[in-house]
This record gives sequence, C-alpha cells and structure tokens, in this order.
Amino acid sequence: MGSYLVRRFLLMVLTLFGMSILIFVMLRLVPGNIADILVDASGADPRDKARIARELGIDRPIAEQYVSWIGGLSRGDLGFAYVSERPAIEEIAPRIPISAKLAAMAVVISVVLGVPFGVISAVKQNSSLDYFLRVISLSGLSLPSFWLGLLVLMAAVHWFGTIPIFDSNSRGFWDEVGMLALPALTVGFRSSALIMRLTRSSMLEVLRQDYVRTARSKGASNASVNYDHALRNALLPVVTIIGIEAAFLVGGLIVTETVFNIPGVARFLVEAILWRDYPIVQNLVMLIAFVVVMVNFLVDMAYMALDPRIKFAD
Repeated sequence: MGSYLVRRFLLMVLTLFGMSILIFVMLRLVPGNIADILVDASGADPRDKARIARELGIDRPIAEQYVSWIGGLSRGDLGFAYVSERPAIEEIAPRIPISAKLAAMAVVISVVLGVPFGVISAVKQNSSLDYFLRVISLSGLSLPSFWLGLLVLMAAVHWFGTIPIFDSNSRGFWDEVGMLALPALTVGFRSSALIMRLTRSSMLEVLRQDYVRTARSKGASNASVNYDHALRNALLPVVTIIGIEAAFLVGGLIVTETVFNIPGVARFLVEAILWRDYPIVQNLVMLIAFVVVMVNFLVDMAYMALDPRIKFAD
C-alpha cells in the first residue's frame, strides 16, 4: 500500500507537470496578448505595445517565462494580474469558496437524487414508477444547463417577481445555501440523471447474479438483498461516474455562474481568457487540474472501502 501511494503521488506530480506545460504553451498560441488588447482598447500609440510587453515580461522567451511562473508557483507566488495589477492570489482566493460551495452542493444534489432513484428504478423495473423516473432522467440528460437556468430565472420572475441573484455580502450558512440552491440544482440535475441511469443499469446487472438469487432462496428479505448484497457491489461504477462528474462540475460551472451572476472561479476564468491575463488563467486552470487529479485519487481510495477484494499491491 505504501509503495502504491508513492507511485501514485509521483504520477500525480508528473501529470500536473505535463498539464502546466500544455496550459502554458496553448495559452500563448492564442492570437494576441494583453499588450495588443490594451493598445486596441485604449487607442494608445501602437509604439507603446513593446513597452507594455516589456513591463509585463511577456516579451521574454517562453521557456524563461515558464521557469519564472513555475518557480513562483512552487513558492506560493502566483504573480500579478495584468488587468487589475494586483497579486493574482488576491483576485483568485475570494472566488474559490464560492465555486467550491456551488460545486459541492451540485455533487450532493446529484448523488442524493441519482443513487436512490436509480435503485428504486431498478428494483421496480418496468413499473409505472420506473418509466416515470426514466423519462425524468432522459429529460435531465437532454436539457442544457444554460437553458434550464434561464427557465429557472424566468419562472422565479413569474412566480415571485424577482430574480435570485447571488449576494457576496450575505451572512450565515443558510443564507448562502438559499442563494446557491437553485444554481446547484440546475447544474446538478443533469449529473443526477446520469448517475441515476448508471445506478439503474448497474443494479439490474447485479440483481441478475447467482449470489443474489442464492440470497433470495435462503429467505433473505428484499431490503437485505437489494441494499446489503446488491447495492454495495453495484456502487463501484457509480463511484467512478460520481468522481468524473465532480471533476467536471469544478471546471464546468462557467455557464451557470454567468447565468446566475455568481462571481466564482469559472466565470472569472472566462473574463481572464478574454483579456489574455496569463497569470490568472494559468493558475486557475492548474487549480482545476489539481482538483481533477485529487478527485481521481479519492475515487481509487473509495474502491478499497467499498470492495475489500480490491487491493493495491506494494
């Protein structure tokens, strides 16, 4: 187990290193930079472009810029945002908790709705309830999040006469839950539909296994068969898709944060890309990559907790 964790840690470091190179190079392949945008937006003398590029350090060789960025990142120095001329950490840090809470609530909603309804749909196979849940799940997979978000906003205006807008000055846990509930439900609805479909198919496959029929023949109750014998084995592929969806939600909140006017990381990332604010974009994408790598690691650890037969050899 110890050697596996060491190997996995080294693989995570190597993956993040490769991602950092990819992020850095691809960002600079995009036509234009912050100097071009500033000159075009302000109508300044084009001759000032070289001076701006020199002041921002973007006229140096790419390799030198990369070493400078990685060196600062290893020391906890994320550099300065080009647009605001403030330390990047001061721009990013206040937005991380907002997106983290939104993503966490969306994951919780998707699991709370997806897994139980998937189990019910499998246990009640081909019943009216099963057909109803399958229609709901197909609707969740078919509706784009941005369109569903707009529908939610229009419904709120029609029924309550107001739009649910995020207030960064809110106080208290329940105030934040109330403001993030609708956006989280909007983005988590699709994930819950996917989790429900996978839970249903996985449960049906397990319920057809010989050991389940043996448990029934020995007089085990339906609850014991469905939850003690079948559900635990059916959860392995479900845990995988939950991990994938959790990683997707961290980086896929752009549309939701824009529609609901939430000042989170994803929305800020789009604004930074438009301005070619390299320090902000690089650090935010690396943060998302780190979260995705960590989620994959936690999913592997969850396999061992759910199935004692899975062992990672030293």
